Amino acid sequence: MAELRHSSSIGNRVTASPRKRDDVTASSSPLVPDSAPNADDDDDDYRGRYPRDRFRSFLSSHLQPLFPFFFPDESRSHPHKFKISLFLLVVLILSLVVLISSVVHRLNAPYLCKKDGITLQCPPVKEPSSLWENPYSSTTSWKPCAERREGLKSDIPPENATNGYIFIHAEGGLNQQRIAICNAVAVAKIMNATLILPVLKQDQIWKDQTKLEDIFDVDHFINYLKDDVRIVRDIPEWFTDKSELFSSIRRTVKNIPKYASADFYIDNVLPRVKEKKIMSLKPFVDRLGYDNVPPEINKLRCRVNYHALKFLPEIEQMADQLVSRMRNRTGSSNPFMALHLRFEKGMVGLSFCDFVGTRSEKDLMAAYRKKEWPRRFKDGSHLWALALQKRKEGRCPLEPGEVAVLLRAMGYPKETQIYVASGQVYGGQNRMAPLRNMFPNLVTKEELATKPELDGFRKHVTSLAALDFLVCLKSDVFVMTHGGNFAKLIIGHRRYMGHRLKSIKPDKGLMSKSLGDPYMGWASFVEDVVITHQTRTGLPEETFPNYDLWENPLTNCMCKA
Repeated sequence: MAELRHSSSIGNRVTASPRKRDDVTASSSPLVPDSAPNADDDDDDYRGRYPRDRFRSFLSSHLQPLFPFFFPDESRSHPHKFKISLFLLVVLILSLVVLISSVVHRLNAPYLCKKDGITLQCPPVKEPSSLWENPYSSTTSWKPCAERREGLKSDIPPENATNGYIFIHAEGGLNQQRIAICNAVAVAKIMNATLILPVLKQDQIWKDQTKLEDIFDVDHFINYLKDDVRIVRDIPEWFTDKSELFSSIRRTVKNIPKYASADFYIDNVLPRVKEKKIMSLKPFVDRLGYDNVPPEINKLRCRVNYHALKFLPEIEQMADQLVSRMRNRTGSSNPFMALHLRFEKGMVGLSFCDFVGTRSEKDLMAAYRKKEWPRRFKDGSHLWALALQKRKEGRCPLEPGEVAVLLRAMGYPKETQIYVASGQVYGGQNRMAPLRNMFPNLVTKEELATKPELDGFRKHVTSLAALDFLVCLKSDVFVMTHGGNFAKLIIGHRRYMGHRLKSIKPDKGLMSKSLGDPYMGWASFVEDVVITHQTRTGLPEETFPNYDLWENPLTNCMCKA
């Protein structure tokens, strides 16, 4: 019996029940998969189950250390890591927002060149460079906005209700007179005074007896500004002693500093105008600042300069004929360049720079300087060092030969049509020879127009200057060779017209350095010239403290397009 029980217990351990045996067999059979799919399951779900598992495994292994709050078990077990991860996520989101807004801002930002030290940095453009116009992408960001607004109710008081009358002499040449007129309108607005039509004063150099109505359309001038300033043609009849206004010190405000502020006029000039009722402001050259006056006053000056001051119709028509002839000199439509060549005897003498010439020429120039500017000349011993320093700093007028080399380096071909706006060039044809040899298609208004056509303008020197002004303004490319009111007014006006027209302002410091280097090769010189002058073509440029409104009207007189 004992043996029988022993054998029975062994059998129980070795052989399970039929049901359990079937389960074991089914689970361990190599012919049956570990988890057979249900017949009702979708085939796609079955095929995609393993990739999803791998993706979940990837997320768990890579994101869980950084963002455990996506994984509840990890968040509860590590609260400190949870806070750090939340902070990192917030920083990431903010960084993305800033990045996106920065990109959007850059895409919508207007084209604007900015100063980096003495270098002007301009946004890059994808367009190929052109000899005759600025890149289109640089000309679509800004538009003129100093014109008169129609339909606005004028708040200008009647003539007898203003604070008084002011009168100015516009001194100098045509362009200096133009600036003085713009400033006179602005000062009248500042003081709520009536402006008596300015008188163009005879200049000792120009020696021209021209009246304002001989050059400008006075009716248009007064009418265009009727909602801004009260302007009258003449001194009021009740003021009988008109000569007193021109000569009496009691009727003259003489202590106005250069670039005076609006507050100076209100505090120091306006009380005298109220007291005397009529006052003359003299001298009036550059007697109003730029940064120290309200923006609307600067916009008014632009309104005067670009819209109210129009030349007489006959001057405009003659200038249009000259422009048309320049554009058709080759028998078909061609672009042309206007060159303002400032190399007259007076400019050469006043610059106190040294130029190439014979010993006889240098002696004659020294005698001329001693006669005209004795205080600056002294004994002449210091002038050589002064001349070298000024040339090094780029403060000397470019000679015609230097202009020719510069234009050729910039890529302008020999066939370029060039209109020369200039007085009598110092040195005559000999001085002009290098420029004419490299660019033979040089013409002046005297060569474009017949003598009878110009005779009607010769009685006023400023009329001839006005013709040069308009042709330069409407040229495809304008090139200045030295500073001055003419050049800066042209460049500013062409910028106001939309920045499309090229206005080249040569880097005279670079020219001095390069032409004075005996080891400078032509290829290196061309590369320096091209790179340097890419940003010196009248592009939109930010203004800076004490900037010149007439050369860069962007801030106060133009708006984002």
